[in-house]
Amino acid sequence: QVQLVESGGGLVQTGGSLRLSCAGAGRSFSSYAMGWMRQVPGKEREFVAVISWSGGSTYYGDSVKGRFTISRDNAKNTVYLQMNSLKPEDTAVYYCSAVEGGVISSTPDQYDYWGQGTQVTVSS
Repeated sequence: QVQLVESGGGLVQTGGSLRLSCAGAGRSFSSYAMGWMRQVPGKEREFVAVISWSGGSTYYGDSVKGRFTISRDNAKNTVYLQMNSLKPEDTAVYYCSAVEGGVISSTPDQYDYWGQGTQVTVSS
């Protein structure tokens, strides 16, 4: 089992940048594929990005491709989401998530563990 805590959210203007961090606690953090999802009230959770256990493979949702970068530091049990060129439509609660077995997935329902979320607000 792994516990996840996100940080780094906040208010930013259109075109700005933020870096989210997700600290993991528990055994075998490096064995999990790690993802970022986001959710707006009244809508389903949306896949943002995922990174393999080694960091060698990444995959992004179409709406963030080219603007966001996911990375991880297994020595620090931390995964990051660098968000550049932010748009008002990126406003959401962002969740860090982990999937056992290292499966890379863009389906939120396949993730086993979730953080509490961090709010990102992009003003126009």
